[in-house]
Amino acid sequence: MAGIGSYLKKHTESLVKDVGIEPACELTGKSKATLGRYYSDNPEHADRFMPVDAVAQLEEAASYPHVTAALAELRGITMSYDDRRPNSKGSGGVNSDVIALSQRFAMLMAEYNQSIEDGVISVNEAKRLLKETVALQQVLIDMKLHLEEEAP
Repeated sequence: MAGIGSYLKKHTESLVKDVGIEPACELTGKSKATLGRYYSDNPEHADRFMPVDAVAQLEEAASYPHVTAALAELRGITMSYDDRRPNSKGSGGVNSDVIALSQRFAMLMAEYNQSIEDGVISVNEAKRLLKETVALQQVLIDMKLHLEEEAP
C-alpha cells in the first residue's frame, strides 16, 4: 500500500503544480499547507490524501487529469484523454447528443464499409475505425453526463 500512496502523492503534486499553488488554493478553498500535506512524503502525512471533490475541481482547471490517470493506471485501465472539453456549460444537451450519436455511428459504419470492401482491414483502416469508435464513445459519455444532469 505504501507504494500506491507514494504514487498517488506524486500525481497529486503534479496536479497542484499544473494548476499552480495559488489558483489551487482558490479553487479548493484549501491552504497552501493543506495542499502540501496531500502530496508530502513525510511519514506524518502518509495517510493524508486529497479529497475527491478537490481532485475534480483541480482537474477541471488542469491541462491533464493527473490523479484520475494515476488511479486508472493502478487498476490497469486505459484512458483516452479528450481535450475538447465538450462537457462544459453551453452544450446542447441530450437532443444534440442523439443527433451527434447518429452522425458518429453513420461515420463509423461508412468507415467500416470502406475498410471491409476488399475483405481485409489494413492497419491504417483499423486505426481509422478505432478513431471513429473512440469518437462515438465520447458522444455516449457526453450523453450519459447530460442525462445525469437532467435526472432529479
